[in-house]
Order: sequence, then structure tokens, then C-alpha cells
Amino acid sequence: MPQLSLHTPIGDLTLSEEAGALVALDWGWGRDQTPTPLLARARARLQDYFDGVLAAAEFDLPLAPSGTAFQRRVWAELRRIPPGVTRTYGELAQAVHSAARAVGQANGANPLPILIPCHRVVAAGGLGGYSAPGGIETKTWLLDHERRLTQPFPSGATAGH
Repeated sequence: MPQLSLHTPIGDLTLSEEAGALVALDWGWGRDQTPTPLLARARARLQDYFDGVLAAAEFDLPLAPSGTAFQRRVWAELRRIPPGVTRTYGELAQAVHSAARAVGQANGANPLPILIPCHRVVAAGGLGGYSAPGGIETKTWLLDHERRLTQPFPSGATAGH
């Protein structure tokens, strides 16, 4: 399975491709580096995202996460949450006609974090959890990063100034 890695502010990440679609995003540096056209494009989109390009936060990449039908429904709903916005586990559960605990379990099984933005789901009374290395610190960094990306510039200001 072709893989390609990149350095990010939240640690090294490795993308994996199968049959022309992304199937995994894992923390750490992959052993084999195979820059297929899709992996190179995905790495560039992630680098743009981490560099603060708002449009990159809406990933237009072919994704094929392996999971149950229920998990795939939850993950599809996660992709509808805009950058800089959060939803609670309860709100997501209502959208997929399930229970918050089941949504949390599907969230934790997400094989494509960031691309399928499970970090945008929070508990009713706080952040909830995050299963990536760094846990809540990583989730907080991602949420703060997206909030910065989505804040309008003051009148007369432009990006980079």
C-alpha cells in the first residue's frame, strides 16, 4: 500500500492510499515513501491546511475509509461540519438517528482524522476526548487553528499583513 509522510505542527503524519483513494492518515513517519499523484496532492493539501490556507480545510480528496455502514454514516456527517465550527456528540447523534456514545465510538474509529474532521465534535460540557497522540492538546490546536483560519480580517487588513 503506497504511503507518503509529512511534517506538521502536531507531529509527523502518514497518508496511505489504496485503489485510488485515501484509506488512512496515521501519526508517525511511514517506513515506505511512495509519492503517487494522489498522495502528493493530499500531502500538498494538508501542508496548505497547516500553513493557514482556509480553502485547504475543505478537503476535496477521494476518501475510502474502511468501517461499518454506521461508522461511514457518522464520518459522512463529520465531513459536513465546516472548518471553525463544532458540533456536540448529541447533535451528531440526532443527525444520524443514534446515541451519542455510538457516535463517540465511531468518531474514535475514524481512520482519516483531520481529513474526516472528528476533532470538530465536542462533548456537551467541554471538549470531550481525542484519540490522537497529544490527545486534547492536539484537538485544541486543530480547533484553534481552524478558528484563526475562519476569522475575518479587520477592515482594510489582508492576509500576511
